[in-house]
Order: sequence, then C-alpha cells, then structure tokens
Amino acid sequence: MEALKSQPNVVLRDKPDEGPVSVTIPASPFMQKLGYGTGVNVYLMKRSPRGLSRSPWAVKKINSKCNSKQQSIYQQRLNEEAKILRNLQHPNIVGYRAFAEANDGSMCLAMEFGGEKSLNDLIEERSAAHLGPFPAATIFKVALSMARGLKYLHNDKKLLHGDIKSSNVVVKGDFEAIKICDVGVSLPLDENMTVSNPEMSYIGTEPWKPKEALQDDGVITDRADIFPYGLTLWEMMTLSVPHLNLSEDTEDEDDSYDEDDFDEEAYYSALGTRPALNMEELDQSYQYMIDLFSVCTSEDPKQRPSAACIVEALEANLSQE
Repeated sequence: MEALKSQPNVVLRDKPDEGPVSVTIPASPFMQKLGYGTGVNVYLMKRSPRGLSRSPWAVKKINSKCNSKQQSIYQQRLNEEAKILRNLQHPNIVGYRAFAEANDGSMCLAMEFGGEKSLNDLIEERSAAHLGPFPAATIFKVALSMARGLKYLHNDKKLLHGDIKSSNVVVKGDFEAIKICDVGVSLPLDENMTVSNPEMSYIGTEPWKPKEALQDDGVITDRADIFPYGLTLWEMMTLSVPHLNLSEDTEDEDDSYDEDDFDEEAYYSALGTRPALNMEELDQSYQYMIDLFSVCTSEDPKQRPSAACIVEALEANLSQE
C-alpha cells in the first residue's frame, strides 16, 4: 500500500487543437479497472471537484508493461480513436470527453462512462451461473440499440466500426442503456458504403470476422459490421464465443472448456460462417431474434440487411407490441 500512496496524480495538459479543458486524472492504482484491450487498460474515474458530484468518466490508458515499440503503436491507435470519437454524438455510441497529454508524455482518452460492465462480462457471468440464454426481450433491446448506433456510424458518419463484438458493447445497470464503444479501428466508407482506401485494412477480431474479411480480395462494405452484429446476438443466445465450442466433445460435464481438445482445423474452417444454435434452449419467444441473427450472418454480404433496414424492422416490430 505504501507504494500506491507514493503514486502521484497524472495531470493532463490539453492538446492545442482541443480547446481549453483542465483535466486531472488519478494514478492508475487509485482508479477501478473496468477492462482491458490490446495494449490498453480502461479505468473508472470518479469526478467530484470542490464537493460537486459529476458523472464519472472511463479513461483509456496505454498499458505501462508494453515495450517502447508497442507503446508507440498503441499511442497512434489511441490518437486515431480520439479523432474519430470527438466527432461522434449518439445515445448508442460512447461519447468523447477529453484527450490530453500526461506529464510522462503519454496520452489518455477520457470517455463517457457507459457502464461498469461490457456485454461480454454479462455473458460470462450468466454462463458461470448456468442461467441459460438472455431473455428474448433483452436481446431485442440490445439488437435495437446496437443497430441504431451502427446506422448512425454508417449513414451519418460514413464509418465502418470494424470490430463489433460483445466486449465492445457497454451496458448500464439492468440494460438501461446500451452503447457501442472502441472505434479505434474504424474505417471510412465511400459513397457506395465501401472501404475503398487501399492503405486501410479491416482488423476486427478473428471469431467475429465475416467471410469477406478473411479473403485476400474481399470487398469490405458496411455489411462487414452486420455479420459480427448478428454473432453478438448469437452470443446472447448461446453464452459462447463464436466457433470455439464446435462439438459436444469439447465440453465436459461442468461446461468448462478444455484447450487440449480444441480442434484448430474445424475452427478455421468455421470462421466466416453461421454458427449453429441449440434450439432446445430457445422457445418461440426467440424466433424473431433467431431470424434476425440468421439473415445478418449470411456469408454473402449482399444478402445481409443494412443497419438502417434493421432499425426500421425492429422499430416496426416494437410499435406492434
């Protein structure tokens, strides 16, 4: 504890092009760790200046354990994410708050606090408690919130998110608010909703990648976000990571996963395809979500609906209830 007490606060100096914002962020050991990603950690920063109660922020910082070369790469990514996030404003996208330089020269990105847990955290908790699929109504709510966020990115901002998955969705309370986060690998879309810049490539996360992102000559369009969107709904119905549990033989009686039984060949063959659902666990109330998952995970991107079409369909269904 003495070592922690010696940690100074990190006082951030604003970048010249960001306007006058005074930000003081506590040292990492004094903030609650919310999560982590490739080369970065995310912390909860509570703000109560002069006794006032203000909304907390989520602060993304480069992991200090990264070597100098890695730190340089991740700082560049964080810089790009800040540039993108600064120009976004939507209730289903985590909001920008500040981006500034710390005393040690590193950069920190302060964002709206969307919730203490990601959708992936909630999926893992539900799986550990053997609670079965999320209620169909909850999946519908997530589906609509995510689709609205994607529609905004695609249609209003001409951006492909590029890494849709449950861990990039944050949830507040009992699904009171659902927001897409982590726009650091977003790609610009042209007037045809296509990523046409040859210098920019789709990164994504392997189990969620659509077929076209796995092909050397694959054309990346806005529908490359729709495939992993569909898989995120699948995650909520199966409480699993896409393509990892490909047979009942890979699970023992307590549902624990044994890496020794991992079938690498089957996994790579399954990437970019629609994973199966255990229909015995899903009653009639799930049919609408099953249909949506199915159409969104077509291997042919032209067969997938746009985010705008999904929003229209879900809102029409909502108005009928």
